[in-house]
Amino acid sequence: MSKALFIVDVQNDFTEGGALGVDGGHAVAERISRHLAAHAAEYAVIVASRDWHDGDNDNGGHFAAGEPDFVDTWPVHCVSGTAGAEYDGGLDTSAVTHHVKKGQGRPAYSLFEGTTDDGETVSDLLEAHGVIDIDVAGIATDYCVRASALDAIEHGRHVRILTDLIAGVAPETSEAALAELAHAGAELAESGV
Repeated sequence: MSKALFIVDVQNDFTEGGALGVDGGHAVAERISRHLAAHAAEYAVIVASRDWHDGDNDNGGHFAAGEPDFVDTWPVHCVSGTAGAEYDGGLDTSAVTHHVKKGQGRPAYSLFEGTTDDGETVSDLLEAHGVIDIDVAGIATDYCVRASALDAIEHGRHVRILTDLIAGVAPETSEAALAELAHAGAELAESGV
C-alpha cells in the first residue's frame, strides 16, 4: 500500500503571464516545492504532467481556429519544445520520479491520458508500485486537476485534493469542481506547508 503525488500541469503557460495564465499559479508552484521538500520521501511515486501539444496542427480541435470557447477550444498553449510548455520556474522537479506528457496531437485533460517518454501509462505506474492513495496538486482546479482526480477515483484509488496546492481558472467553476470531487469520494485537505 503506497502513496503517490500527482503534480498536474504546473507550466509557464498556465501561470501568471502565460497563454492561459491562472491567478495564483506561481504561488502554487512554490508551495508544491515546499511540500516536496518536506514530504517527498512519503511518496513511492511522484508524477508531474505537462500539456505537450503539437505546434503544427490544431491538436484534434483543441486549439481554436477562430475565437476559443474556453470549454472545448482554447488559444494556442503548451506547444512542445516552447518555454510555455516548460515547468514554472518556481516548481522544483528534482523529486519527481516520472514526467508525463499529455495532448500530443489531441485534446487531453487528465494526467491519465499522458505517457512517460518511455511510453509508460500512469495506470501502469500505479499498478507497478502498488499505489492506493493519491494526493493531487496543480493547475487548473476546474479542468485538468478535476479530470485527473476523477480518473484516479474511477481507477479505484483514494484521492486527496491538497486544496492549498491548487489554482483554478475561476472561483465558481473551481468551487463546483471541488464539490463534484468531494461527492465522488475525494478528500479535501490542506497540505500544511
